[in-house]
Amino acid sequence: MRRFSNISKALCGLAALGLIGTPATAPLEAQSRQGKRPDLVRLPPAHPVNCSIFGYQDRERISVRVPRRGTKGVSPPPPPPVVASSPVSRSISGAPAKSVNRRAAVIRPSGPYPYPYPRPPQSQDREKYAGEAVASIKRVADEPVSTFAVDVDTGSYSNVRRFLNDGKMPPEAAVRTEELINYFRYDYPAPSSRETPFSVSTDLSTTPWNDSSRLLRIGLRGYDVDSSERPRANLVFLVDVSGSMNSKDKLPLVKSTLTALAGELRDDDRVSIVVYSGTVGLLLAPTSNKEHIKEAVDCLYARGSTAGGDALKLAYSTARKNFLKGGINRIIMATDGDFNVGTSNTDELKKIVAKERESGVNLTMLGYGTGNIRDELMEGIANVGNGNYAYIDSAMEAQKVLGDELSSTLFTIAKDVKIQIEFNPAHVKEYRLIGYENRLLAEEDFDNDKIDAGDIGAGHQVTALYEIMPARSSGWLPKRRYAGNRTAQPQPDFDGEMAQIKLRYKLPGGTKSRLIQRQISADGLKNTSAPSGDMAFAVAVAAFGQKLRGDKYLGDYEFRNIQQLSGNGGNFWRQEFRKLNDLARSQS
Repeated sequence: MRRFSNISKALCGLAALGLIGTPATAPLEAQSRQGKRPDLVRLPPAHPVNCSIFGYQDRERISVRVPRRGTKGVSPPPPPPVVASSPVSRSISGAPAKSVNRRAAVIRPSGPYPYPYPRPPQSQDREKYAGEAVASIKRVADEPVSTFAVDVDTGSYSNVRRFLNDGKMPPEAAVRTEELINYFRYDYPAPSSRETPFSVSTDLSTTPWNDSSRLLRIGLRGYDVDSSERPRANLVFLVDVSGSMNSKDKLPLVKSTLTALAGELRDDDRVSIVVYSGTVGLLLAPTSNKEHIKEAVDCLYARGSTAGGDALKLAYSTARKNFLKGGINRIIMATDGDFNVGTSNTDELKKIVAKERESGVNLTMLGYGTGNIRDELMEGIANVGNGNYAYIDSAMEAQKVLGDELSSTLFTIAKDVKIQIEFNPAHVKEYRLIGYENRLLAEEDFDNDKIDAGDIGAGHQVTALYEIMPARSSGWLPKRRYAGNRTAQPQPDFDGEMAQIKLRYKLPGGTKSRLIQRQISADGLKNTSAPSGDMAFAVAVAAFGQKLRGDKYLGDYEFRNIQQLSGNGGNFWRQEFRKLNDLARSQS
């Protein structure tokens, strides 16, 4: 008995000295990629900010700045402490773990947990774009109906701007003309009633680059909401803190984005921050405290590999746990898309997002940086996730997306919006849709409510341009030999309809679509004038996109012609467009 008493005394003495026990700071909540058994999952500390992920003590507010090359007097942040047990990190970062040192996991010092592996040096020019071919001419006699899903993404425009400002022409595959057009706002009327969430407008003009054809513009505008009108928001920011984000045009811009957003949120909104590199964790538990949000942003630190697939799963799980019925539930993912650990295949990630969107949580993608952008991944999963994709190339763009246009980014007013137009062969011989190549739908998909399509947020605008060839013109395509294969004879006058436009949409939370129909009179073809004012600017942007894409149907139309067509004046963004057009002209 005396021997056991001595052992008890010794154990008590060790405990008093702090040699036995758990760490004072609870480590990061980690998620196992093995799925079935979350090894060593830890709860976050009571304080919502867990900066110990990056090697800092909890509640210690440290601002981490990424030093510029050649900057004197600025030292990089100290590296996080060394991890005692590498087998634990491997088991959670996805690699097979034959054994786990449980004792080491218990007594390890407080610090980043699990600790990501150092990232090897990254090669440059690994950017990936999906690049669809320019849509071909359609003969109305063969394909009288054109169907596509709306697109409110703008990422392609700001990415093109980044290339031109860097003194380079963008790759043709990086240019999506519809995203360039939809970057700007036009003078469409607001909807007269919120029972129909958006207005529908049409315009006709001559084509500046083709005397024979005409341009048909279709414009949608969603109703606006004030910040006080929108529902409460449950937002989960999913931030890539891998080594590839460690440059001045990536993580510092992410921090600017989050700081700007914190000032725009209401007091009843809830924000969480999930971070990921080689591993995944909860940096900020759900909070409405803006100071806590800023505190979490201050300690963001980039290092390690990129486990984007597992990060998405934890973000969706966090959003579901804090789901606001009747509110806004959205993940906003900030990354360069360079996933290289775990699930990284675009199609596999789309499957994950397609399954998770059924919970009512939407996904917005924010792209950053240069050299290794996976544009095709970010744009693709944003489309599947009932969200939108924006590329952030500056603090001003961050303010535009998550400041000026916050309601549009967050609050969906119509989902699965599809447009279908049927041309009358008596008045239209041929047509082509400018842009939207990766948003085309089969004709039968229009009436199928199970087909996913684009969503429209409050105040969003959507613009589509068709170049059409009147029935009396010679057209693009050669005349066919056999009478049965030729187009219908044009009517001697311009009576009747030129085309019918149909739109399908669902209200948020709805499962059955609603239908809007508009007819376009053929008499507009009789005395069509040149584009002017707002229409002229939209056509100029469309020509700019086609020129960058090497669109053969643009003919000899040059950047100087685009400059003249775009007019003068306008807001900052329109004036900037003209400067970008000048840059493209000088660089081409």
